[in-house]
Amino acid sequence: MAIRKLINPLTLFVAIFALAGAYFWFIHEPQQQQQQQQAAVPVRIQVAKMAEYRDVIEALGTAQANESIVVTAQAQEVVVAVHFDDGDMAEAGDLLVELDAREERARVQELKFRLAEAQRQYQRLLDLSRQNAASQQQLELQDVIVKETTAELAVAEVRLAQKQIIAPFDGRLGIRHVSVGSLVSPGQQITTLDDVAPIKLDFSVPELYFASLQTGQKITARSAAYPGEEFTGVIRSIDSRVDPLTRSILVRANIPNEDGKLRPGMLLRVNLLRSVDTTMILPEKAIVPMQDRHYVYVVGSDNIARQTEVVVGRRKPGIVEIVSGIKPGTRVVTEGMVRLRDGVAVNVREG
Repeated sequence: MAIRKLINPLTLFVAIFALAGAYFWFIHEPQQQQQQQQAAVPVRIQVAKMAEYRDVIEALGTAQANESIVVTAQAQEVVVAVHFDDGDMAEAGDLLVELDAREERARVQELKFRLAEAQRQYQRLLDLSRQNAASQQQLELQDVIVKETTAELAVAEVRLAQKQIIAPFDGRLGIRHVSVGSLVSPGQQITTLDDVAPIKLDFSVPELYFASLQTGQKITARSAAYPGEEFTGVIRSIDSRVDPLTRSILVRANIPNEDGKLRPGMLLRVNLLRSVDTTMILPEKAIVPMQDRHYVYVVGSDNIARQTEVVVGRRKPGIVEIVSGIKPGTRVVTEGMVRLRDGVAVNVREG
């Protein structure tokens, strides 16, 4: 009878409820936890930290010779001698090319004889005038003849000098375009002469960075002709005007170039260091832009991703400066953000 009293509808209901609770706790709950773990989004993270940020201005520049000329003739004449070869080094005053100057040389010789005779006559009349044997008018007339002949001789000597082409400064000669027997005309190119030590480097900088420029500032440059090699120089001058079309200013730097590796006309990539700061930086791919704001996904100790607004600063290819919004040591998602939403669980992967 006691057993029958214990087994009644109420006790049966309690027993069934207890069994259902046990089933839910021991069987259904682990399955739910497993499903939640399987639903976690796999991501990769990076710990935000302070690092050195080198603010560098990048530009493209063109190498220019320190001094450069196109060697030409000043008179039309036949070349009688060439005293250089392609690519030779020349010093100031070196004779490069001689033109036929027989007529000019004869003219100079003639005027020297005439001047000597005119001076002798002037001296004779001067002696006679002291003895009252020659008039002052005769003496003055002879003095005019001496001065006229002197002037004619100076002109003849200039014309004779034009038949010799001289190097005006030290430098490297280019390809020669004349040979002995060639007839050259005024302005015709004979060769080029370039002084390439130091070499000038001209490049344009946006006016935004104008306040960061100053003479004496160091620059580095690279050329595709010398992979991995860096050339160092200093800013020599800054143009007095900003180009109104490009809103940029022309800057000229000097690079020593004692070894002559750089040649006029070469294209160089220029780096100009503005400043070196210690700031917080993150990979650019960690930033999620939304309209005019920027966000990152921060992962806490519970492995839940939380969308956090940040203020970004300067940028360089691949990295961005974080001004505010997170602190050093914060774990930030860098990969796997496509499926992320605020509050979603994540599965952090190493590497």
